[in-house]
Amino acid sequence: MEYRKTLQELTIKDNFMFGAVMSDENLCRDFLELVLGFKIHSVTVSKEKSIIYHPEYKGVRLDVIAEDENRTHYNIEMQVRFMKNLGKRTRYYHSQIDMDLLTSGTEYDLLPDSYVIFVCDFDPFFRKKYCYTFNNICKEDKELALQDGSHTIFLSTCGENEDEVPRSLVKFLKYVKGDTDSELTDYEDEFVSRVKEAVDKIKSSREMEERYMLLKELIKEEREEAKAEGISEGISIGRSEGKAEMVLDYLADLGTVPEELREKIMSESDKGVLLSYLKKASKANSVDEFLKMIQ
Repeated sequence: MEYRKTLQELTIKDNFMFGAVMSDENLCRDFLELVLGFKIHSVTVSKEKSIIYHPEYKGVRLDVIAEDENRTHYNIEMQVRFMKNLGKRTRYYHSQIDMDLLTSGTEYDLLPDSYVIFVCDFDPFFRKKYCYTFNNICKEDKELALQDGSHTIFLSTCGENEDEVPRSLVKFLKYVKGDTDSELTDYEDEFVSRVKEAVDKIKSSREMEERYMLLKELIKEEREEAKAEGISEGISIGRSEGKAEMVLDYLADLGTVPEELREKIMSESDKGVLLSYLKKASKANSVDEFLKMIQ
C-alpha cells in the first residue's frame, strides 16, 4: 500500500504521485483535454485542499481539484481498488463542488459545469470500455438532457475498445496499468513521456520527499484513530458492506489482496464475523498472516 512505500517506489497509480503530477497545471490541462475532447485555455489546480501542499488540512484527501477559465470545476481521482459504491462517491464529490460554490456566494442558477473523473485500474462496469461517460438524461426520451451541468467520467485501464478512444488516452491508461517506469518505451507517446518526466522529477525532489513523509504520518495517525474507534465501538453503526470495505482497506495497507479473499470478505453479511476480521486485520503484518488467522 502507498504509505508503506518510499517516495522512490511510488508510481502514477499512487494517489500522492498522481496528485503531485496533476499539480502541474499544464499537465492537468492536457490530461483534461485528452479525456474531454475539447480545448481548455488554462486550469488552476487548487492547493488549499490538497494534502500535498497543505499538511495541516485534516481529513486526508488526495483527489485533484481544478478550475478552468470558464469556471468549470474538475475533481480527478486515481482509483486502484474496486468498490461497489463508486457511483455514490461521485455524487458526493459533485455535491461538495456545489456546496463550496454556494457557500462562497454563487447563486444556484449560476453554478458552473462540474466534472468528476475517476481513473480506475480496473473495469468499474465490466463492459471492457476505456471510458464511461455519464450525464443526466430523460429515461423516456434519451435525446432529452437535463442540462444540470454535472458530468461523471470513469476511465478504465482494462478497456478493449481502442478504436473508440483517442490514441494518446489509451497510451496513458496502458502506462497507468503497466505500473513500472521501465515500460515507458513501450508507449511512444508525448504526453506519457511528459508524465514520466514529472514522476522522475518528483522522486528526486527533497521538498516532495518531506511532504510525502508528513503525509504518511498523517495517514497512519488517522487510520490508527479510526481503527481504535471502530474496534472499541464494535463498528456497530453502518451496513455490513461498509464494514467489509473497512476490512479491505486495512488489508490493502498490508499488500495485494487476492480476488478470492476480496470476494469472501465482501460477501460476508455476519457483523460478528466482520468484526473478527477487522480485529485480525489490525494485528496482522501481512495479507498472508491474516489468511492464516482466519483459517
